Amino acid sequence: MNNAKGRFSVDISPDWQGFLRCLQRNGTPDRVFFIEFLLDEEIKSAVAARFGLTADVEPDDPCYLKKREVRVQRFLGYDYVSCGVDHVGVKVDRLSVEDSAGLRRSGGRQYLDLHQGPVTNWDQFNSYPWPKPNELTTDNLAWYQENLPENMCIIGTGGFLHILELMGFETLCYALHEQRDLVEAICRRLSELYQAAVEKMLRFDRVKAIFWADDMGFRSGTLIRPDDLREFILPAHKKMAELARGAGRPYLLHSCGNLEAIMDDLLDDVRIDGLHSFEDSIRTAEQIKQKYGHRIAVLGGIDVDFLCRFDEEAIRRRVRSTLEACQPGGGYCLGTGNSVTNYIPLDNYLVMLDEGRQFTQQRTMGKSVDNDC
Repeated sequence: MNNAKGRFSVDISPDWQGFLRCLQRNGTPDRVFFIEFLLDEEIKSAVAARFGLTADVEPDDPCYLKKREVRVQRFLGYDYVSCGVDHVGVKVDRLSVEDSAGLRRSGGRQYLDLHQGPVTNWDQFNSYPWPKPNELTTDNLAWYQENLPENMCIIGTGGFLHILELMGFETLCYALHEQRDLVEAICRRLSELYQAAVEKMLRFDRVKAIFWADDMGFRSGTLIRPDDLREFILPAHKKMAELARGAGRPYLLHSCGNLEAIMDDLLDDVRIDGLHSFEDSIRTAEQIKQKYGHRIAVLGGIDVDFLCRFDEEAIRRRVRSTLEACQPGGGYCLGTGNSVTNYIPLDNYLVMLDEGRQFTQQRTMGKSVDNDC
């Protein structure tokens, strides 16, 4: 980008087929593909406003947010929009604090109550308003199916921390010793809900991958014992991965933390097709690509803390070095190490994408020179 307010220096067009080939590791792609599990609402709103992406759409248009989503994703260089079922309906308790981010969230930031959630005993389990899997709706998916440009696809998304939200992390830790039957019952309910969501997403032929989030680790290990993850959590992922694979779609996993203790399970039993979320203090995308890149796609990896703290030159160097290491052979998509949060400086995020575009142009020009010679 020529300046903080400028547009990207290299134009690219969506290419969902190329994106899918990249995820499936079918050789070094012709260009750099991008991926994120999540862009904060504040980021999308700021991008749309800065570049006038929705100037011709009335804010009271009932489809305004979906139209904006398509335009923002396409402008940024993504080959897809992310969409799941309309609302899973799991009601949880959250704590709120004032947001201090540059693109401040008006309602404040929300966090899990780590002590206890709404389901900590059998009475609460039995009285909890569990959503019915057969009542999950797909109006948003249906709209994208009909209105998305032909060169873009849908990534079906879902999940995220429901066992921790329902019990609270502290309560879960006690329950794993004292109420394992309750933990199993909650996980069974969630698994049924997740499977129903995936089945509904897979009915749409423009859904070309499933991308599920379930944070299972922290900096030095897994949040709960690996054996407990194998008993209670991983079976749901295995079933969802089987559904996706049976429909010919990759199953991608977002999980924060150090998952080394269960990597064999993820690769050999769950059989994930891609892994997302990397933090420099745990493992880098380059390290995972070198160790596991022959088996799975490596997604993202530009550390969020790095993007927050460093300048344009450093970000460009980092992106180039990551692409030099991860691009060969395919199976790598450029993105942040976690998600595009509203506390990442917007210009830093845009610089990351712009350097990915320039990398594509430079490699294309290099091939052209080689062919001329």
